[in-house]
Amino acid sequence: MLGEVGPAGPVPVLHGDDYYFQDRDHGVWTPDEAGVPRLDVGDPRSVDLARLGRDAEAALGRAGAVVVEGLFARQVAVPASVPRFDVFVDLAADLRLARKIRRKCLRDGFPLDVLLRNYLLYRRDAHDKHVEPVRHDCDLVVSGDGDPHEVARQVWAAALGR
Repeated sequence: MLGEVGPAGPVPVLHGDDYYFQDRDHGVWTPDEAGVPRLDVGDPRSVDLARLGRDAEAALGRAGAVVVEGLFARQVAVPASVPRFDVFVDLAADLRLARKIRRKCLRDGFPLDVLLRNYLLYRRDAHDKHVEPVRHDCDLVVSGDGDPHEVARQVWAAALGR
């Protein structure tokens, strides 16, 4: 899907949330408080990284760049011949939570009590375990609390200036 605008026009954007496994034969499934198995979306093994990688490679074949966003985007394999530029968007935990509440609960109707319970029991630790460590492997760290257009400008300037 086209979304972000780069220096040469629209750039395909692949959203990691679109690549979670849907069947119980794949991913990490844990029972909730009622004993119902739920996909652990805070674990990278719950993401079909192979499919995401194939889609990223296909998008690169159609465009000069592709944006892969999501918690586990850094784990997506791309061909060695493709220059890679990884960006870590730094955002305070309270702002991450507020944005998630706005997106999942207010926009999509997800139950707030479930989101908050999951956040307190699982997501904070998952972020610390799986997301925070990749900060040091990224080519650029930007603040996510600024104007999105300014952040995009910073990213493109840094990526093209390498």
